[in-house]
Amino acid sequence: MKEDSPRRKPRKKQPWGILTSIDLYHCDPQIIRDAKAIRRFVGELCDLIKMKRFGKTQVVHFGEDERVAGFSMTQLIETSLISAHFANQSNTTYLDVFSCKTYDPKVVAEFSKKFFKARKVKRHSVLRE
Repeated sequence: MKEDSPRRKPRKKQPWGILTSIDLYHCDPQIIRDAKAIRRFVGELCDLIKMKRFGKTQVVHFGEDERVAGFSMTQLIETSLISAHFANQSNTTYLDVFSCKTYDPKVVAEFSKKFFKARKVKRHSVLRE
């Protein structure tokens, strides 16, 4: 009888990028309602995680439904995108960072919590292949 050849383990390929979603609860209402502060946050975050910004940070206030009304932010980075929505009614920030350049999601979450003075944070990361 012929012996089976040893099974090869599939090679792990390098992920395309990482997506981190960070929910920040009970944020300082004055900060999340301040477009200049939100732009400052983006600049400081990009410097911290060494992401090169592409174009200006867009910060727009909208939402007819009070439950979701607030600022939304987008910032293109050379390796992808940073975006967020700031919900006025709940003082919650929903932040997403996607990049094909690596970064530490824990650093992003800790910095964001401190910047927005959040009392609670949930963080989820996914490797994109």
